[in-house]
Amino acid sequence: MTIDLYTLKTLPKLPNPFPLIKNPLIQCLTNTVTVESVANALLYVGAAPVMADQEAEMAVFFDQNDGALLNIGSLSPEKIRNILLAARTADETKTPFVLDLVGVSASPMRNELAKEISRSKPTVIKGNLSEMRTFCGLGSSGRGVDAGEADQNETALVELGQAMQAWVANQQDTCLLATGPVDIVVDNSGIYYLKNGVDALGRFTGTGDIVGALVTAIIASGQPVLESVILAVSYFNLCGEKADVKTKGLADFRQATLNNLSLLLESDDWLTAIKGGQL
Repeated sequence: MTIDLYTLKTLPKLPNPFPLIKNPLIQCLTNTVTVESVANALLYVGAAPVMADQEAEMAVFFDQNDGALLNIGSLSPEKIRNILLAARTADETKTPFVLDLVGVSASPMRNELAKEISRSKPTVIKGNLSEMRTFCGLGSSGRGVDAGEADQNETALVELGQAMQAWVANQQDTCLLATGPVDIVVDNSGIYYLKNGVDALGRFTGTGDIVGALVTAIIASGQPVLESVILAVSYFNLCGEKADVKTKGLADFRQATLNNLSLLLESDDWLTAIKGGQL
């Protein structure tokens, strides 16, 4: 089996989710390394972030928010308790939420935590290719929070897509997203491979965290889950593609990519540049 754009089925027709409906309020329990980037990314696309992560405030903000992002990138005993509480609260209040599997390929403790959170039925679970392999029970070559090169070849991508599909068969209300040079999206309708992006997106911190925030915001604005995931990861990758053409150096590239978050949405042109399809 090969992953070839010419043999994949065409993606479903995708609407432009921008401008986001109702300026969705997104509660973020997220990585302290990237908290500002995540908050600004949400603002750039027309969402409203709130970064409250204290137990005493949880119920108050879940009465107000439209979606939640739970990122396990930086943990403490208190943070773990609050993330688990947020997941249960989201489930109880039917608030859509995204779980970001940061570091599960390197840390068995994080993988066990992710499995516990998954029992609260996340709307989307995302991670890089290595993180998703570990979460789905496959071997992984990931190091730290980065995906391993051996997890990115075509054989590994096909294997992962099948493992994700098997996982979703047991939890059909959750959509899975694995990010990398080729992104994999799986829900109960099938396996989708996406091929936008540039290598430089893997060379500044926070790109995956931002994708998680964008996914949450688009879902919270009322778009269907599968379309939201495809749109979010493709939009961010296209912001990177456009930045890569015009910049030199990673600092300039990072700034241009983030700047494009507020610029590409001004027209529908980016939708025609999405590359990918259904297996």
